[in-house]
Order: sequence, then C-alpha cells, then structure tokens
Amino acid sequence: MASDRAQVVGAVNVPPPRLAACVAVLAVAATSGPAKAQTVFRTATDMVVLNVTATRGQQIVGGLPREAFTVLEDGRPQEIQVFSRDPQPIALSLLIDTSTSMEDRMTLAADAAVGFIQRLRPDDIAQVVTFNDSTEIRQAFTADQRQLEQAIRTAQPHGSTSLYTALYVAFAEFERLGRQTRGDVRRQAIVLLSDGEDTAGLLTGDDVLERARRSDVIVFAIVLRGGSTSTSYDFALRSMAQATGGRVMTVTSAAELPAIYTQIADELATQYTIGYISNAPGRRGWRPLTVRIDAPGVVARTRAGYLASPHTR
Repeated sequence: MASDRAQVVGAVNVPPPRLAACVAVLAVAATSGPAKAQTVFRTATDMVVLNVTATRGQQIVGGLPREAFTVLEDGRPQEIQVFSRDPQPIALSLLIDTSTSMEDRMTLAADAAVGFIQRLRPDDIAQVVTFNDSTEIRQAFTADQRQLEQAIRTAQPHGSTSLYTALYVAFAEFERLGRQTRGDVRRQAIVLLSDGEDTAGLLTGDDVLERARRSDVIVFAIVLRGGSTSTSYDFALRSMAQATGGRVMTVTSAAELPAIYTQIADELATQYTIGYISNAPGRRGWRPLTVRIDAPGVVARTRAGYLASPHTR
C-alpha cells in the first residue's frame, strides 16, 4: 500500500477544476422495478446532473416519480431529460482528523469509519485521507476494502489540524479521478470527520468554499465536539455543505459515529439523479439552482448552483 500514499506539505498545486455542468447520460437504468443494480452513466454532451436528496422532516423519502420534481435554473423551469431512482456507483473521499486531540477517540472513530467502508458496494471506490500537521493520502481510490481498512486503522494521531488543506486536496483528487475515468459519472462525496478548527493549514475556509462551488462533489461534515471549535470553522463547513447539497452533523461522543456514518450511507444510496440541458446556454457565470418536489411536506436538497463556462453549451 505504500505506493498508494502521498503526503502533501505546504502549498497545493492542482490543475483547473473539472467542470461540473458538462455531463450527459448515454446509458440509464430503468427508474422502477425491484432490481437495485447500480447504474453507470457516461458523458457525451453538456448536461447538468444533480444528485437530489428528498426529505420529510428527518426522514429520507424514496420512490417519488419524475413528475414530482421541478428544476429551476436562475428561476427558470428546466426540462428534466434524465431521471433515476436507482443507486449509482459512488466515489468516496474519507477525511479523518488525526491531530493530537483525537488520540483518545481514535479507536472508536476508526471502527466507525471501517463500518462505513464496509457498506460500499462492489462498484464503489473510496480513498482515505488523514490530516494533522500535514495532509496524507493514505490510500488512493480503490474498491479494495481491506486496503481501505488498513489505511484507516494504521493512522496515528499527532500534531495540529490542517483541515482546509485536506479538503482542498480531496477536491483535487476528485478532479484527477475524473481525468482518469473520463466519461463515467459517479456520485461523488467527501465525508469529513474532525473535532476542531484548522490550526495548521495555509488555506482559508473561503479558499475551499470556492473550490466546492466549482465541483459536483457533495460535502458531509461530522463535527465531534470536545476539541476546540470556532464560529468561523462552523460557518465554513456549513457553507460548504449548503453549496454542495450535503450537511453538517454534530456529535458529542465518538460512540455516536456509527449511526452518523449509517445516515450518510443511506442518503447516498437513496438519492435521485436528475439531468437537464440548460435552456439558457449562452450565459456564463454562476447559475443558482432550486429543486422543488410536489409532495406534502417533502423538500429537496442538492447543490446550490454551478459555474457556466465556455465549455458549457
């Protein structure tokens, strides 16, 4: 596994972000029926693809028809051209705080993270990134759960917390993955576990938020109270989650982590995939998105928008 590791120290040099809006679907599984096989989507032309979570209160709502959904881009209704309720392959970046303050909770945190990895399906892939004074890719993207578990269990806590650098590296790794698997569309998510604010990184929350807005990666943040926290730290994570369609979950004990990881796994497995081609193709810049659901008490959560570019039709 040593060849799969990379340590990131100091400034992060990454290529321009992969455009989140330029995706189309050539192969779509049926949206109904008992089979729950994962669907592989491939790119061909410019399409905006959204992963949508439907909730009623704290409960995830599945089984809704295409007709229940309305997509608004900058307030304008869009024609839904792709709709699927079926699971998709997932690419997961598991970020784990291994600073000194995590030492007493590391065993429970590792057990919970391994349990999360064991929920992955055969077509899913994941990477393990740890962060303290520096950020280390302990395991590159793989479907091998044994390698992922080894990367988690051998992490040793020490030092301070380079949280924002770790997030930035995770986004860069997703861009690298996109170039390596060009054409395939996976549901992409960062799942971050940390107990405190950034104390060692060279980047700010605003730096990472801008990167998040340019991606199609969902950010889930698990905040383990008990270490130092700050208003700016909480605000930065919540802003990233809101921008990407994820959420921030706060726990006071590491014993709560298995249930939280289970919630995230269930959400990723039950999201809706919606695709459309914008009916305002010529305008560049930020395009806010809203998804509405015509069902009593049901609301949609998805990314806040996307950045239209010269590559976007």
